[in-house]
Amino acid sequence: MNERKNMENAVQSRLQSVQFGKAQRYQNLAILPLIAPADGACQYRTLGEALAAWDLAITEVSEAGSVPNLMVINRATQPVLLLDGEELAGARQNRVLNTSILIKGCSETRIPVSCTEQGRWAYTTRAFAESGNIMAFKARARKTRSVHESLESLGSYQSNQGDVWNSIDKLYSKAGFRSATAAMSDLFKAQTEALLKCDEVFQLVPGQVGLLAFVDGQLVGAEMISRSAAYARLHAKLVRSYALEALMPSDSAPAGKPGEPAPAPGGSSAPPKPAGEADLTASARQFFAEVAAAKEQQFPSVGLGTDCRYEARNLVGTALVHEQEAIHAAFFRLDDSESPSHRRRPFPRRHPLG
Repeated sequence: MNERKNMENAVQSRLQSVQFGKAQRYQNLAILPLIAPADGACQYRTLGEALAAWDLAITEVSEAGSVPNLMVINRATQPVLLLDGEELAGARQNRVLNTSILIKGCSETRIPVSCTEQGRWAYTTRAFAESGNIMAFKARARKTRSVHESLESLGSYQSNQGDVWNSIDKLYSKAGFRSATAAMSDLFKAQTEALLKCDEVFQLVPGQVGLLAFVDGQLVGAEMISRSAAYARLHAKLVRSYALEALMPSDSAPAGKPGEPAPAPGGSSAPPKPAGEADLTASARQFFAEVAAAKEQQFPSVGLGTDCRYEARNLVGTALVHEQEAIHAAFFRLDDSESPSHRRRPFPRRHPLG
């Protein structure tokens, strides 16, 4: 009981300790930086750092491969943080992490993943590299929900692969083009110009450990990392995961040029009135209050620590807690049709591709 309470306290403490920076804006996307007074004590490296040092190798689990699993070999003594939604490129097909994992030092770990390249099942490289992308926020939110359902019903970190592909297909429809392998990474490449502009606008600020993202004035997600140096290496990737979809036309609007804001509801071309600084801050405080009140469940992590899952009527989230620190936490707003309490679907017991 005390250990469970410590997990809850670690996440609550992180929510309470962060401060809100000044909002940064580009078109219909606003980012509110989250700033922490101090870093956590747990030391680790990011995926990019470990791969650059040749201390980490990620491969298929066998020559034949298995779509929902990969093998990670950490040759160094320091743990490595792999982020939920972080994309790995190469081998038989590109994949994304189904949950955040703190890989043990000097270990071999089988990790749960989802396919983000439906039209390829052939080697391009023997090992995986960092793609530079984190899955778009709505797709991540749906994947977070389906992995939670899998943990509850099967005790595994399996996603609904069909939903993942459907989410990518929806982004392709919004973007108005198709690639040969329906790769998520091709969507990011197609939006390069707008994403580079976001890199310029959404600058890292001192002490930043996370962000709150708003689309058309509505809060859609939050990210928090325990160490500012680690967050700095992930900042651009996290911003782009929100920008990719935010800058595309809305589901109900006709497609425009990439990077242009979607037409407003009712056919007007006028963009929604930007929310003021006080409005964004008030929304942020309300969102954190909802997270604090959300139902929490705890599961053994694939690597170090405990995987905490959060669920409320219009919210899902996850937090990786190790040594009483929230190493990574992510929370997403859902609309009514996606809400966990709206409809609980039976989870498939077999992966679509075996």
